Amino acid sequence: MSEHGFTATSTAAEVVDGIDLSGRRAVVTGGASGIGIETARALAGAGAEVTIAVRNPAAGEEAARDIAASTGADRVRVAPLDLADLASIDAFVAAWDGPLHLLVDNAGVMDAPHGTTAQGWETQFGTNHLGHFALALGLHPALAAAGDARIVSVSSSGHAASPIVFDDLFFERRPYDPGLAYGQSKTANSLFAVEATRRWAADGITANALMPGGIWTPLQRHWSPEKRRAAEEQSRAAEATGLFAMKTPEQGAATSVYVATAPELQGVGGRYFEDCHEAETVDELQGIHGVLPHALDPEDARRLWDVSEELVAQGRAALSATGA
Repeated sequence: MSEHGFTATSTAAEVVDGIDLSGRRAVVTGGASGIGIETARALAGAGAEVTIAVRNPAAGEEAARDIAASTGADRVRVAPLDLADLASIDAFVAAWDGPLHLLVDNAGVMDAPHGTTAQGWETQFGTNHLGHFALALGLHPALAAAGDARIVSVSSSGHAASPIVFDDLFFERRPYDPGLAYGQSKTANSLFAVEATRRWAADGITANALMPGGIWTPLQRHWSPEKRRAAEEQSRAAEATGLFAMKTPEQGAATSVYVATAPELQGVGGRYFEDCHEAETVDELQGIHGVLPHALDPEDARRLWDVSEELVAQGRAALSATGA
C-alpha cells in the first residue's frame, strides 16, 4: 500500500475523491472508451472542464452523454483529433483557446499490423509518440498559461520490449515486428515525460509517465482470436499465483488520475508510475512491474526530443508543400 492508501485495486473515482478541479481544464486523448473514458469521467466528476479528443466525434459525444449521466457533470466537450495526421493535430491546436491545466496523452494503438501515418511514419511510433509530441508542442503556450500544468503520458510495461532504435525508428531496415514497434513507442512515451519536464518545468509544466496495469480494452483489437485466448490463459495463470490481477477500466484509469491530480505530485516530473505510486527502476520487469533504465535515460530523452522535432518539422513542410 502507498503512503496515500491507494493500491492496484483503487479506482479513478477513489483517487480523485475530495479533490476539487473546478476552474481547471483538461484534454484526454482517446477519451471515448477504455481507460480514457474513465479518466475523463473522474476528472469531470471532480469539477474539471474536460475535452475528449477523439478520431470519432460521434463516439465522443456518446461518451460525453454517458459521463454527464453518471456524474451530473455537463462540462464535457468533444473535439476531433487524429493523432496519425499532423493536419488534424494542428487544427485541434488552432481551435484551442485559453489555458490548459491537464493534458492526458491516453490514446494509442497496440500491436498494429505494419502501416504508416499520414506523414509516412510507422503507425505505432507515429501515433503513440509523434502525434502526442506534436500535440504537446502545439499546446505548450496553453499549458504554460495555466501556471501549474501537468502532462500525463500513458506508457506501458511493453516498454521493456524495445528501447528507441534511433537508426531505424520506422522499421525500414529490419523486419517489422508489432510487439517491438509498440514497445519502442511506449519507451518514447516515458522518455517524453523526462525531457518535457527538463525543458518546461520553468514554465510550470511537469510530465510523468505511467503503466495503467493489465486491462481488457479496445486496445487489443489488433490481436488474433488465438493471441487473445493465449493472453487470457496467461493472465489467469498469473492471477492464480497472487502476483498479478487484471484491472477493470475504472481501476486502470486510477494511476492516470493520480498522476494528474495528486497534491503531492505538484512540481514533480520525469518519473514513471504504476498502481498509484512511483515504480521501481529494475534491470528486468517483475511480470509487468517496474521500469527499465532505458525508459528514463536522460540522454536518450534529449536525443528523442531533437529527432522528434525534426520529424514533425519535416512533416509540416511536406503539408505546406501540398497545400494541405
